[in-house]
This record gives sequence, C-alpha cells and structure tokens, in this order.
Amino acid sequence: MPTIKTLGIACLCALLSACASTTNNSVSGVQRSQLLLLPSATVDKMSAQSYTQTLQDAQKNHTLNADKTLLNRVTTISHRLIAQVGVFRPDATKWKWEINVEKNDQLNAYCMPGGKIMVFSGLAEKLNATDDELAAVIGHEISHALREHGRERMSQAYVQQFGLQALAAYIGGTAGNMAAQGASMGSQLFFSLPNGREQEREADRIGLELAARAGYNPEAAVSLWKKMMAANKEAPPEFLSTHPSSENRIKDLQALVPKVMPLYLAAKGK
Repeated sequence: MPTIKTLGIACLCALLSACASTTNNSVSGVQRSQLLLLPSATVDKMSAQSYTQTLQDAQKNHTLNADKTLLNRVTTISHRLIAQVGVFRPDATKWKWEINVEKNDQLNAYCMPGGKIMVFSGLAEKLNATDDELAAVIGHEISHALREHGRERMSQAYVQQFGLQALAAYIGGTAGNMAAQGASMGSQLFFSLPNGREQEREADRIGLELAARAGYNPEAAVSLWKKMMAANKEAPPEFLSTHPSSENRIKDLQALVPKVMPLYLAAKGK
C-alpha cells in the first residue's frame, strides 16, 4: 500500500516528467511548458477512431468531399502547410495526415491529434474565403495538433476528475491502462473540452508563422477574423469565453504580422 509520502513523490515525478513544450521555439515565440500526463499514442488512437467514425457518418449523409473543387483547394493548401511542420516539431512530418471537407454551413474546421484535418464548407462559402484566408484557418488548426492541445486538455480533465495522487499511483506501468479506460470517449473529450485562451493564442501565433513559411500572406489572418467577427456579432465578451475576443485576436495578429512577413516574402521569392 503506497504511503502519502510515496504518492507525493510520485506526483512530483509525474508532473516533472509530464511538463514540457511540445514544439520548438521559433519566430512566433511559443514555448510554454504543458501538462501532458496521458500517453501521446493513446490520445492519437482515440482521435483516429473518432475521425474514422466522423468520415463514415459524413459518407452516409453524402456530405463528405461533395465539392471536389473545394476539396482540391483545401488539400493543396494543407499540403503546403504540412510541408513546414518540421520547423516546429520534426516528428510531425511522419504523422499519418488526412485531409477532408464536410459539407456543413458552420464556420469551422479542426485538426485532431495526429494530423486528422476536417474543414467545413461554410468557411469557404459563407466567408468567401481566399486561399490565404483558408491557410490561416487550417494553419491555426494544425497548430493545435502540433502543440498537442487536445492531449493537454484531456490530461487536465483527468487530473481534475481523479486527482494527481490517484494518477501518480498508476505511474510505472498502469497509467496507460487508466487512460485506455477512456479511449471510447475520444470524440466526446476532444469536442467537449474547449481550448483555453492561451491555447488559442498559441495556435494563432504558430498558425500565422506556419502560413507565412508556406507562402501564404499572413495579413490574411487579420482579414479572416474581421469576416468572422462580422459573421458572429453576438459572440460573448472575452471574459465570458475561453476564446480571445475577436478584437483582441486581431490586435495580437496585427502585432505579429511584421515578424513573420520576412518568412512570407522569402517563401514567395521576393
């Protein structure tokens, strides 16, 4: 029977080993340490299963990749962005990336852990988004995956539910079993646990740099969020939301554009 002292030491060791930055420092300046207690392989497996189910459901509803022209646009943009992920983390170049488009009026897209991208057609159709603006959205979502924000949110949820001492008791052989108990909840956890403000800011910053390195104009992120702000006039103020307000988001992006603009100009050969 482990003592409280033993559990305390195990907690400390678990925290120290689980706190690290998932991406390399770069122009965007994102280097925050993250709590990542759940095994990456477990989270990736959960996400892959959930993504497969989403594709099957969309296929049945005839909403999967229905617009071939838009699919080609999204695929081309995504591949250019993916070609740059090694700057932030070399192992991501070996992920099993998947790219799909769902016919859906929502202004949304996501990239699940391990590189599973889904773009809703509403983004392009309702916002009349340019390729540069689509790159801003997709780059943002890819950045969530690079930073493993989904894994981080899930780890935080497990800590809140079970407590650090309970988690630490499983370290050393059974933590994976504990995580596996929740494997069937992959989709629910990913979509029900929203990104926090800091995670959103990180994805904005890395996403902007990723798009610039891929040769997409970083200023498009600003025009995109202005369109999003106009389309979501009833969005709650920042203190009532986990997302930064559109106004603050635009200010942050505008401040970062000059830093990544040289990357864009270099990619365009200017």
